[in-house]
Amino acid sequence: MKIAIVCFDDFTDIDVFLPWDLLNRVRLVGGISDWEVQLLGTDKTHVSMAGLRIPMTGDLSEIPSADAVIIASGSGVQGLYENQQFLDKIQLNPENQLIGSMCSGALILGAKGLLKGLKATTYPTVVEQLKKFNVEVVEQSFVNNGNVSTAAGCIAAQDLSAWIIRTLVSEEMVNKVIETVKPVGKGLYFN
Repeated sequence: MKIAIVCFDDFTDIDVFLPWDLLNRVRLVGGISDWEVQLLGTDKTHVSMAGLRIPMTGDLSEIPSADAVIIASGSGVQGLYENQQFLDKIQLNPENQLIGSMCSGALILGAKGLLKGLKATTYPTVVEQLKKFNVEVVEQSFVNNGNVSTAAGCIAAQDLSAWIIRTLVSEEMVNKVIETVKPVGKGLYFN
């Protein structure tokens, strides 16, 4: 199984790194050798909103071969969701792929026509932009429409990741991954 997280300059750090970590736990705790999580972008590296330069493991041409695709969020989405050249590189197939977005990444799904007439969620500051794509925006952390899901709020990456794991592997694997994230006091401890 191949999972792709689409990155770009000025992506939101936690919206990439939390699903990256959780989805990689499937291979680590489940021993599933054909499970691969990739960071895909237009360049060899992309810089997060916090200033971290992160190497990509591949480019956008690999999206069609992924079983699941997550579109990241961040201020960088603003320069991309109306950029037809960029949108043409995002080749998604909702009949054969699980497709999800984090927060403002829903604008890319909207621009691709994948949310038309559906309910979706996004970051509060881009609600009006998303509505322009004939989307009913709801205040929920996670919204699923068959093979397309949207998540809003950094911690909703857990719901998005669990949906991918549950659909591609099993509920049992979701539980194994969650068991590796243990609450300690008022915070979380990751094994």
